[in-house]
Amino acid sequence: MTTPYQQQGQAPVPPQTPPQAPQQQPYAQAPQQPQQQPYAQQQPQAPQHQAPHIPPGYVSPPPGAPAQPYAAVGTYTSPIPIQRTHLGNALASEWTKIKSVRSTIWTLSVMAALVVGIGFLTSASTNDSDYTSAPTTLPGFFGALLGQLCIVTLGVLVISSEYGTGMIRTTFTASPARARVLTAKALVFFALSFVTTTLSLALVAFISSGMHSGPGVMDPNNDQLIGATLGVGLYVSLLGLLSLAVGSMLRHSAGAITTMLGVVLLPSILPAFLMMSPSLAELGTQMQKYSSPFALAALFQIDDSVGSGWSQLGVLGGITAAAFVGAFVLLEKRDV
Repeated sequence: MTTPYQQQGQAPVPPQTPPQAPQQQPYAQAPQQPQQQPYAQQQPQAPQHQAPHIPPGYVSPPPGAPAQPYAAVGTYTSPIPIQRTHLGNALASEWTKIKSVRSTIWTLSVMAALVVGIGFLTSASTNDSDYTSAPTTLPGFFGALLGQLCIVTLGVLVISSEYGTGMIRTTFTASPARARVLTAKALVFFALSFVTTTLSLALVAFISSGMHSGPGVMDPNNDQLIGATLGVGLYVSLLGLLSLAVGSMLRHSAGAITTMLGVVLLPSILPAFLMMSPSLAELGTQMQKYSSPFALAALFQIDDSVGSGWSQLGVLGGITAAAFVGAFVLLEKRDV
């Protein structure tokens, strides 16, 4: 049997085989890469928090039980000193607030300027013969009439300004004992107003005594000097405390100041109208006796017929105490 190639007389062609690909060099000759560490080992490890130290003897409270103070857990004692708050802390807080408010400095400065300035002008414009029947402490009386209005205004602003700005909430949050807060405000304000008023009146008394002296001048005795300085300072400070109590009850600056101006001014104006009626004449006389101008005149002992002024001071003290009782009651009952 012949193939087609043989039939045509051609030489047989050997079968072609596909070319083989050249053999590549083994990969082992390539430089080996350093073996990489796992990803978790390459990342910086986060600092591990140590478990809190549990003091020996600690027992976990059952569910629903009230939490105990940190210092009283088991037998552990906290190194941080724990102190209970008291009235001294409230006094320090109120002193910080009252001295850092500009209205306090300005009001007291205006009051001292009125008392000393008017007293000095009165002493400079009078002669020695004017003090033959009046003590040399008289010039302080005219300054005290105007200076008391400054103390009344400041007494209202000491507490009503906190209600107006809303800071009273912060005060009662820091010190939940509201009665303690009001007591601290009253003590700090009374001390500040009493010292300022008394020192101003004493300065006027010394200035007037130094400017007027002679054989015909009536030198003030101890009772007149004490009444014109300590007595008037106490009277004006009690008016300021009454203003503070009214401001605590009304919680509004304008309303409380208007109320206190009426308390100070109306008893000296209404008697003139009440005495026009025979049936109301006695009421007008008593109201005039306990009005602010007559009480100050009695403390200065300008005229012996008006008394010594200590009875008027006692009445004002009773009214102030009653006002503070009402302020304490309302402060505990009402919300802020």
